[in-house]
Amino acid sequence: MKNFYFIILAFLIIGCNTSNSVTQDTETDNSSEMNYSYLALGDSYTIGESVPESKRWPVQLVARLNENGYKVAPPKIIAKTGWTTGNLLNAMRSELNYTRKFDLVSILIGVNNQYQGKSIEAYEEELREIFKLALNHSKRREKGVFALSIPDYGVTPFGQENAETIGQEIDEFNSVFKEVAAEFNVDFYNITPISREAERDAALIAEDNLHPSGLMYRYWVEEIIDEIPQMLPQ
Repeated sequence: MKNFYFIILAFLIIGCNTSNSVTQDTETDNSSEMNYSYLALGDSYTIGESVPESKRWPVQLVARLNENGYKVAPPKIIAKTGWTTGNLLNAMRSELNYTRKFDLVSILIGVNNQYQGKSIEAYEEELREIFKLALNHSKRREKGVFALSIPDYGVTPFGQENAETIGQEIDEFNSVFKEVAAEFNVDFYNITPISREAERDAALIAEDNLHPSGLMYRYWVEEIIDEIPQMLPQ
């Protein structure tokens, strides 16, 4: 029964690609009063699977920036649980207006490539295309784009039986991720060590026993909050 539960959970939480797209643009009528716009690209970690909307890390980032007086509109989020680089790339091509540009663009993608056994070569190729599109939708090109590393879900109850293998493969994908970001002169923030703290602190894991909690997402934001304002045009 336990194994059956984890198989079902894997299908629903990480590997499902058949449900409706979770693409969100939360900008409201008063967004014209805001000085900055933000596009967040990714998968379940960006959409905040199993946490309230206010606890998603892109939403928490905007809240912190606004507290510091930067007036950033609510993020446009293009992300879905289960998405690989190929899924995200297709969504960007179909859902982004070619002429629309953002002050900030974030990229966090790759865990499902690893989980689904996709080749790291295909990951690298598709990731380059994602970065190209991200730069095209950034007002200041690479100066407005940043990336967050892939978390290590091997430390969660869901992944603990294969923790060592998962951790090693996540490191391999992150090595490629970092190299591609460097090719495009995009800032790359390594939040993977923070994700591994969940091995010792259950409060960093959401109720689904797989995804980060709002508290972990807060720690990610704290890791980058001093750097992101420098990316905003003055």
